[in-house]
Amino acid sequence: MDTNATRRNLCLAMTLGALGSSGVARAADGLMLDLKREVEDSVDSLKGDIKARQARDLAIEAYIYAYPLVTMELTRRSLTNVAAPEAARAPMGHFLKLRDYPAVDNHAVTAPNADTLYTIIWLDVAKEPWIISTPDMKGRFFLLPMLDGWTNVFEVPGKRTTGTGAQKFAITGPGWKGSLPSGVKQYKSPTGMVWMLGRIYCTGTPEDYAEVHALQDQMTATPLSSYGKPYTPPPGTVDPSVDSKTAVRDQVDAMDAASYFALFAQLLKTNPPLAGDAAMVAKLAKIGIVPGKDFDAAKLGDSVNKGLAEAPKPAQAKIMGWMKKGVLAGDLSLKNGWTFTTKAGTYGTNYIQRALVTAIGLGANRPQDAVYPTSTGPDILQKYDGSKKYVMHFPKGQLPPVNGFWSLTMYGTDYFFVPNPINRYTVSQRNKLKANADGSVDIFIQHESPGPDKEENWLPAPKDGFVLMMRLYWPKDKPPSIIDGSWVPPRAKAV
Repeated sequence: MDTNATRRNLCLAMTLGALGSSGVARAADGLMLDLKREVEDSVDSLKGDIKARQARDLAIEAYIYAYPLVTMELTRRSLTNVAAPEAARAPMGHFLKLRDYPAVDNHAVTAPNADTLYTIIWLDVAKEPWIISTPDMKGRFFLLPMLDGWTNVFEVPGKRTTGTGAQKFAITGPGWKGSLPSGVKQYKSPTGMVWMLGRIYCTGTPEDYAEVHALQDQMTATPLSSYGKPYTPPPGTVDPSVDSKTAVRDQVDAMDAASYFALFAQLLKTNPPLAGDAAMVAKLAKIGIVPGKDFDAAKLGDSVNKGLAEAPKPAQAKIMGWMKKGVLAGDLSLKNGWTFTTKAGTYGTNYIQRALVTAIGLGANRPQDAVYPTSTGPDILQKYDGSKKYVMHFPKGQLPPVNGFWSLTMYGTDYFFVPNPINRYTVSQRNKLKANADGSVDIFIQHESPGPDKEENWLPAPKDGFVLMMRLYWPKDKPPSIIDGSWVPPRAKAV
């Protein structure tokens, strides 16, 4: 016999008896009302959780989609927040002309190169076009890739595409209608923000530095309203609130969802979505992001804001996780210990690939202009160790197939140059590489010299870990070619 149940029933009977018939009815109504409220609260909570989860999932997609535009804006702010060109920064509308390769102790930009001199400019073409003039490059390799606010390379004047003669071209913004001066070619930017990352090949000798400097000094940028008139770019306005010290990726990662999406919505006003983004634009509207309008988190409700607040970290993890998943998807290649992509510069609706390239290689070129195989070890299970000796063996006729040039650069694990006794940070076709008897070429990657007879083929390594990066500018588009996979870099094998 259940004595507890008996006691409960007895207590209930005594209570009901004390209440009388009308009291029993009122008590029953009260119990039903409490039960109804509990059910309604439970349903509302469940609905809120579902709504928050749906908002979170949409916000993760939106975060990844917005990542390049937000990153470009913070990069622009950091690199243009000066009154006049200096070191690695210049105001909007001013050319930044880097005069030499980065010094070995210069840690301003990761993965620096010792092949080209940069000539860079940030432009706002939302208000009016800008006209760029370039001199006769006299056959020298150069390229002037133009990135829109979404990091797509929308045009690439240069030796591959336009030849090396003198040029004048106008960069116009979205929706611009007007006429241009005679002889000026039009390049249409889909966004108001434009970053031109010009590169001019240089051997690094004093004589060649001087020649490239003369070419840089003849490059001009003029707003259309001042074209044909004497023009001096005005000084930049310095905003003390801009952080030019913290790495941009760290700044982006530190933003909360409300700030991130508010900035994104602001940027959409002059950097509109592209035609192929219609499906994503419809999703953005569900979490309060509408192109041309401000983002107001206060109008979204607690559940949606809860979902948005939970989105940044998983979105960031998803972006960086594409380093592995992208290999399986075919967007990244992992061969002979080298990771590279031939899907950069233009992305369509492949938003995760675009976000990853933004995170690890902002400013990447189209594969027709450059491919950058990178290796942290002979295979995915091993890292390079400076206490060992490595050799890259190129069979006869199988040096990197390029129309421009190639190089192999040594970095420490922090992706900066490594000091060495012969001040050599890269081996390239500029070196008088010594071939073996059968016509093959070996590059010796080690800390100590391989000996005087092999030193021309030596890429000095540090005592500890390191990273290798190849640069293939204007790779050949017919076999053998890295673009179609018929050529891949050889493995750097430990001796």
